[in-house]
Amino acid sequence: MSEYKFSVIIPAYNEEKYIGKCLHFIEKAARRVSPDKVQMIVVANHCTDRTAVIAARHGAKVVVDEESRCIAAVRNAGLKAADGEIVVTIDADSVMTKTSLEEIAQLLESGKFIGGGARPEFDRMSLGIFVSSMYVAVNILPKMIKSGGALSGTMFWAYKRDFEAVGGFDEKLVSLEDMDFAIRLKKHGEKQGKKYGTLKESFVITSSRKFDEFGDWYLVKNRRLTKRIFTGTDKAAADEFYYNVRK
Repeated sequence: MSEYKFSVIIPAYNEEKYIGKCLHFIEKAARRVSPDKVQMIVVANHCTDRTAVIAARHGAKVVVDEESRCIAAVRNAGLKAADGEIVVTIDADSVMTKTSLEEIAQLLESGKFIGGGARPEFDRMSLGIFVSSMYVAVNILPKMIKSGGALSGTMFWAYKRDFEAVGGFDEKLVSLEDMDFAIRLKKHGEKQGKKYGTLKESFVITSSRKFDEFGDWYLVKNRRLTKRIFTGTDKAAADEFYYNVRK
């Protein structure tokens, strides 16, 4: 049996402005379940800044990935390095709340849930951000209906064995890999009579940095790029949205 109950995986591409805060809130959540049972894994993907240094100072296990330009592959690199019984994934510019790990353990140990996600809240809100969020929701709605209903994401959680049973994140996808994972995890759970869950008490605060950088109406004004991202397989669009803006 592993010495860790949790492995929290954080993919990171030049995240020195955010990674410390992300890890700090994981540490706060860890105090409610025993800090020595929580492993933090930062996958430093093509980082040219101090991301890895800051992560190491927080006691995180740093996995260096200089090959992948695919977020699914980066997440999977963290999964391979995870030693914990329960795996949680969260983005470097997001923070979990203090009860997150405690609630995840309770839901999984109930035997009723295969895993699940969490509801997101932006660190600020505006009309542009709200409309953009609705625009995204409408575009992915057909895929959600096909899967049997909307599934939460933002921060995924499940036993490591179930992450592995569904094959982790699909590396053929350069975007929407999170939604694809949620759908496959849900189907995997249905075979065992388990539900895909959403944390009720806990949530995730996610950065509005894309809107800060490009404007609150960016996704709506750039609908052509947004629709290309929604295909899940347009590498040029994914690079433009993720890698090429933070060199």
